[in-house]
Amino acid sequence: MGRILFVYTSCSKSLTGSGTGWYLPEAAHPYYEADTLREVLAQHHTIDFAAPNGPNPPVDENSVQMFKDDESQQFLKDETVTKKFAESKKLSEVDSSQYDAVFYVGGHGPVIDLASDPVNIKLANEFWRSGKITSAVCHGPAALVGVTDEAGNSVFKGRSATCFTNEEEVQVDGVKIIPFLVEDKIKSLGGKFDKTEPWGVKVCVDGKLITGQNPASAKGVGEAIHAAL
Repeated sequence: MGRILFVYTSCSKSLTGSGTGWYLPEAAHPYYEADTLREVLAQHHTIDFAAPNGPNPPVDENSVQMFKDDESQQFLKDETVTKKFAESKKLSEVDSSQYDAVFYVGGHGPVIDLASDPVNIKLANEFWRSGKITSAVCHGPAALVGVTDEAGNSVFKGRSATCFTNEEEVQVDGVKIIPFLVEDKIKSLGGKFDKTEPWGVKVCVDGKLITGQNPASAKGVGEAIHAAL
């Protein structure tokens, strides 16, 4: 039986004061991929939620308005999901030894809080250095930029990885609302950056590191996590 930790941002405001948070389909699509398999495979996976500030991390309202697909809308109404959000742990309360994988949900928020949060960096280091699945989608890989192995090498050094691309960031006018471009940061840390066309599906799996490019790639990241487990 696998246990997966979904980590969300607690940031609700961008650098310019516009609303942000975690991005709805980037949680909903992997979750229901997991949920379907959990039912079919007799409770094969357990999913817990966590965020820097704990319960009820803020959703990006723009994503709620943009994504009306069944999974996204069900995620907002699902009583089990609502309970998980209400009971979300603070990152400082998480025991990484209780989990087999960590998954960072995207949204612009992680670039602002998780990327520089020492509690998150310590937690993600524990997952990575224990040889556990370390995964993220879209802006979620920003949460891993401070993660290193025992020798001090970045989790991205020499590994294939992807994230929300610079081109996509320009298209959503997001460059000014975050402290750095995630694509640039991954490259600067020695990552072998890979991508497809803007808004296309791209998932990179390099050992225990699993990353997805954008919202359309979230389900694929979920599938890759299950394959790895």
